[in-house]
Amino acid sequence: MKTKAVRMYGANDLRLEEFELPEIKEDEILVRIISDSICMSTNKLLTQGKAHKRAPQNIDTNPIIIGHEFAGEIVQVGEKWKNEFKPGEKFAQQPALNYKGSLASPGYSYEFFGGAATYCIIPQEVMELGCLLHYDGDAYFDASLGEPMSCIIGGYHIMYHTNKTNYDHAMDIKEGGNVLILGGCGPMGLGAIEYPLVTDRKPAQIVVTDVDNARISRAKELISSEFAQQHGVQLTYFNPQESNDQYKELLELSNGKGYDDVFVYAPIRELAELGDKLIAFDGCLNFFAGPSDPNFTALVNLYNCHYTSTHILGSTGGNTNDLKEALRLSAQKKLRPAVMVSHICGINAIADTTANLPNIRAGKILGYTQIDLPLTALDDFEELGKTNPLFASLHTSCQKHSGLWNTEAECILLDYFGVERS
Repeated sequence: MKTKAVRMYGANDLRLEEFELPEIKEDEILVRIISDSICMSTNKLLTQGKAHKRAPQNIDTNPIIIGHEFAGEIVQVGEKWKNEFKPGEKFAQQPALNYKGSLASPGYSYEFFGGAATYCIIPQEVMELGCLLHYDGDAYFDASLGEPMSCIIGGYHIMYHTNKTNYDHAMDIKEGGNVLILGGCGPMGLGAIEYPLVTDRKPAQIVVTDVDNARISRAKELISSEFAQQHGVQLTYFNPQESNDQYKELLELSNGKGYDDVFVYAPIRELAELGDKLIAFDGCLNFFAGPSDPNFTALVNLYNCHYTSTHILGSTGGNTNDLKEALRLSAQKKLRPAVMVSHICGINAIADTTANLPNIRAGKILGYTQIDLPLTALDDFEELGKTNPLFASLHTSCQKHSGLWNTEAECILLDYFGVERS
């Protein structure tokens, strides 16, 4: 079967190509991909090429398919898995495999397994690990965004606090505590703001910083302080560039106690150091943002680590349970992964978009691999709709859903291009 896919041959070398997939083996599954959201981690892979820890060294002769946040439909099932999976059903998948200690992952390491494609082959280790999930949701994009949401959820669950009596670690954020999200109005940050609002374990307060007023304004529209208050949480947005002393003002927002849980959502040394200074007694800092520089360092206060029991950690990716939680909360309409989405595109635009991602003022970008469509901002739908009925319909749909991408909009788009689906 032929597939069209964005393949990487080395550093800064992406190519959209059509080629033959091999016949699947008895322990493999062939899938048709509908949606693949674009991740900054793929841009890091592209800039590093073979130097990336997940990239194979023969990538120049055996290119990999990029993309790891994808969803679609099962087309053909190898004999080994016929009792568990059926052609025609939807799927979601967990890309963090860690199979027998290997770093291999879809979108980074496999010649025929990645999301920026019309079809791909899922290898046996994915099913063996339980990382291919049955998905019954209405929207493919929710399943694609389940992966980045699982990273956010995992970032919360990995936080911990200690009990000095027995040294037990109480996992997750402190219930009723203060949460600080530094650099938090980007796409992943928006997910990090909304997630604790819809779970049972809620903080009393969330403070979110960003230096971009446009991003803060969008965050306030999507996740307002009033919305947070309805869920029992005080939410404050803060621009440090409008402050004479950001440390002092952020400390005052915590009533002078510091923050029980601090998340650093931008790989900036000064931000990590500020977060370290603002950790409360027995507080925890998660350096969530992944830097490209393997020698990235920051100064941390080890005196506090010793005497005030501060904890510092980092997290990357989520596990399968985190993904299941993301999909469940989305299906229950409690969590809105769409708050992350600012643009859509077709497979023809994925390579250039991935390469230019750091320069695009965007939230999450949804790639629909069965269609050709230029990179298009949701905010541009209204103007484009004056001359294009597709965008007029998409604008109307998004306006009915608080300006967010939604299931109806996805159906309008796929129907317009004649994409068949389950």
